[in-house]
Amino acid sequence: MFCPRCGKAEQLPETYCRQCGFFLPDLSKLVKRELPPEDHLKANAVLSALTVSVSLTLSILLFAILGFRSDTHPLVYATAGLLLAITGWHIQTLIRTQKLKKQWKRRASLTEIETALPQTPAAFEAASTGKLLDQADFADAIPVSVTENTTRHLAEKPRRKQS
Repeated sequence: MFCPRCGKAEQLPETYCRQCGFFLPDLSKLVKRELPPEDHLKANAVLSALTVSVSLTLSILLFAILGFRSDTHPLVYATAGLLLAITGWHIQTLIRTQKLKKQWKRRASLTEIETALPQTPAAFEAASTGKLLDQADFADAIPVSVTENTTRHLAEKPRRKQS
């Protein structure tokens, strides 16, 4: 393998160049396939649901065990409030993810419909219009003159005599 930066030969892949220090990746390995967006949406929904349940449970436990006593530290209330805010945030994230899933399914079904329809150029090529319209006949056509209707300004005017 050659270094793409300095050109030094006989390099090992997945190491650094011995001359310039450039990292040499192994190009023979396959690149990891990227996940489709549907999988990302599903993972996002699962993680949001888990976050909602954990943060809501922790905030309820903080209020149930330590809350509303005279000796409770104010940071307990702040922590419980923060957990409730996290719960609210992830509830709206979960709702938006569900809406996005529906929109994605709708878009996928529209794409399937569009692919099922014949493409417009192919439909025009396949259609026979020879029976619908007569062929144009240019035998009787008279070419338009460039000077047509332009000679009216050329009428002769009497010249004045110069003295």
